[in-house]
Amino acid sequence: MPNRLARSTSPYLRQHAGNPVDWYEWGEEAFAEARRRDVPLLVSIGYAACHWCHVMAHESFEDEAVAAVMNSRFVNVKVDREERPDLDAAYMAATPRR
Repeated sequence: MPNRLARSTSPYLRQHAGNPVDWYEWGEEAFAEARRRDVPLLVSIGYAACHWCHVMAHESFEDEAVAAVMNSRFVNVKVDREERPDLDAAYMAATPRR
């Protein structure tokens, strides 16, 4: 199932274009869809050289059953942290540090 990431300028995001997850890029299209459906965003921020990003993709985002749940309950947004360090920084600031 191709999703919106096939149109992305980011090579990292295009890697996820074949996922069964109905991905959006960060932006008004995703926000409008979340408002229309009255569901939250599920935001996944990663980058091409991240080992755990690839593990998560293989174990979750490529799984049809997981994707079905994500697609029915969320508007799924994929972010390339190298293209959007501002978003990465904001979400990392909200993450507890040990």
